[in-house]
This record gives sequence, structure tokens and C-alpha cells, in this order.
Amino acid sequence: MNEEIMYHIGLPTSVRAKYAILPGDPGRVPKIAAFLDEPVELGFNREFRTFSGKLLGETVLVTSTGIGGPSAAIAVEELIRLGVDTFVRVGTCGGMNEKVCAGDVVIATGAIRMEGTSREYLPIEFPAVSDFGLVRDMADGAAALGLPYHTGVVQSKDSFYGQHSPQSMPNGAELLRKWDAWIAGGCLASEMEAAAIFSVAAARNVRAAALFHVVWNQTRRDKFGDNSESHDTERAIRTAVEGLKLTIIRDKKA
Repeated sequence: MNEEIMYHIGLPTSVRAKYAILPGDPGRVPKIAAFLDEPVELGFNREFRTFSGKLLGETVLVTSTGIGGPSAAIAVEELIRLGVDTFVRVGTCGGMNEKVCAGDVVIATGAIRMEGTSREYLPIEFPAVSDFGLVRDMADGAAALGLPYHTGVVQSKDSFYGQHSPQSMPNGAELLRKWDAWIAGGCLASEMEAAAIFSVAAARNVRAAALFHVVWNQTRRDKFGDNSESHDTERAIRTAVEGLKLTIIRDKKA
């Protein structure tokens, strides 16, 4: 019998795993896989690059999703067909809350659905939230490593430049009004994939979490003149791996 090949991620159905780590950038895949045992590259099609490795004896896939909700949703859908039921997104974000500093780790408990992909899975009234157990494990992982981290709501958007240059957009006034509302509500950071991943996970009855490396913070820049930037994502990667270890241990006890 011929194997089915996943149309976008390019992996055959003979690849089986329960756990997956999802960076956006294909270039970050081998960096994450280096924290696993026995890392090996399985495929690279379009924006979807995949390595396989072992963590506490369990197979873990590391698959890049590219930028934004549509490609992230595709990756999750096709990985589910390979048996994955636990997803941890590791990405970058821009801080929004003034307490969030460049280099910190943000662990999302939920995501503002300011994007389009999730609307094709669930009505807008349905919240995009992460799995509580995974959030707890990621937070415990960051704490065990002694890393600065925050847990809370993030904003998922579709337009990078709608955030960074809203005044240039015809609907800039609306973007700015909502940005202020998100900050007033305590939103920690802005990114582009969490809402879609959480919504697909809910629709397909699997687990998902998302955590982010903070590159910079516009609010701190404007309020305090803090122009700090951090581009080394290792803290977030280490948090994801350490947290996933705790998840695997918990799953084995269940």
C-alpha cells in the first residue's frame, strides 16, 4: 500500500509522533532540534521544515509553520494526521504590557482573535485558549530554569505592519483604538499564530500551548524610552523543551 504524503508539510504517514514543537522560522528548527536526542531532518517543503528527535524516549517533531495563521493551521492539521495531539508553539513577539521586557518569555493563556483563520473553525464568540496543563508545565519549566516569564493573554494579528505602522493604514484609527483597548485589558504581547493554533486545537480536540521570546516592547519604548532589543530565542526554546519534559512525565503517569 502506498503511503500518503501530507500535501504541505511533505511527511509520509509512516512518521508517527505524539508531540510537536512549532517555531515559525524554518531556520530555527535545527536550533530547537539540537536540544533533543537523536535529531534528524525529515523534510523541507515550502515553509514547513521538520526535524525529529527524542525527549525522555518519546518522539518529538519540530515543524516550522511560516508566518501567520493560515500556514500554522495547515501544519497543525497535517501533524494531527501523523498522530500528534500535543503542540507547543515557540515564537517571537513584541511586548505590549509595560512589565514585559525584551528577552523575557511570555506564555500565552489565551489569544485575542484579531486574525482570520480561527473564524473558519469556530464562531468569534468562542475563546482561543491554551491547554491549562501545558501552560502549567511551561511556567514550571521557566521557573525551574530561573528565567523571567509572564503568563497571560496575547494578541494574534494578521498584519505585522498594521501593528508597527498603523498610521499608514486607511483604517489606522481603528487599529490604534483596539491596540489601546488590548493594553487596557492587560494584553502582554503581540504575535501572529497563537489564536489560529488554539482554535484548530479546540476544533480537533488536541492540546496546544504557545510561548514567545520578547524581541522588544513598543509600550516601554514610548513610555520609558527603552529601546532594548533581544534576538536570541534560546530562553524560549529551553522553556519549551523543559516544559515538554514535564508534560511527558505527567502523560506517562496518567
